[in-house]
This record gives sequence, structure tokens and C-alpha cells, in this order.
Amino acid sequence: MIELRLQLRIDADTRVGPGKVRLLEKIGEAGSISAAAREMGMTYRRAWELVDHMNKAFGQPLIVGHTGSTGGADLTELGRTVVDRFRRIEAAAAAAAADHLTTLSSLIVAPVGRDGSPTDSTKG
Repeated sequence: MIELRLQLRIDADTRVGPGKVRLLEKIGEAGSISAAAREMGMTYRRAWELVDHMNKAFGQPLIVGHTGSTGGADLTELGRTVVDRFRRIEAAAAAAAADHLTTLSSLIVAPVGRDGSPTDSTKG
């Protein structure tokens, strides 16, 4: 099955795609960068670098950290808007492309081995 993957180009050095949007969603759900990073299998440093890069590209923060004993982080209004708009664009693109992707997927022929059985084209 062919899959459509959306990526927004914010500037020459910044792309925002499903991974970064998912990170923002996880931060919003968990209320913490470190918890979101753990859930996604990345280091806190990597998660913070991704968020910081997006903050710089948008010129304002997508998350706000809390200081004091509770700590944590929340999405800013901009962060929530980025997530919402990305998901809406993604849904609209998927709906617009659905018939085309189905047709293209039906044209894929699985490679066959010498015995005529399908082979796994992802190996060696």
C-alpha cells in the first residue's frame, strides 16, 4: 500500500512533518518534554532540539515550560494551532489523494522468486 506523507517546509532549514507534530502532541498530552521524549524513544536533548528548532523557525515558542516544583511543559496557542492545522491539512491531502493512492497501489506487482512465489523485496 502506498502511503502519503506530508511535510511542511517552513524555511530552507526547517521541515515539520508527522514526527515533529507527534512530538508536540505527546508534549501536550504528557505535560512534559521528557515524558514525551521517553514515550517516543528519543532523548530529552533530541526532543528539546526539535522543539527549539521549530520555535526558531516560527519566531515564537510552540511550547512553554513551567518552572518551580511542578515543572513540565504545555503547548502554546501557536503550538496547538500548528498541530491542529497540520492534522487538518494531512486529512484533506489524504482524502484528495485516496483514489489515486489506491490505483497506484493496485499497480504494484510483488516480486516473484524462481519458484513463482512472492519474495520480500526489502531483503538483500
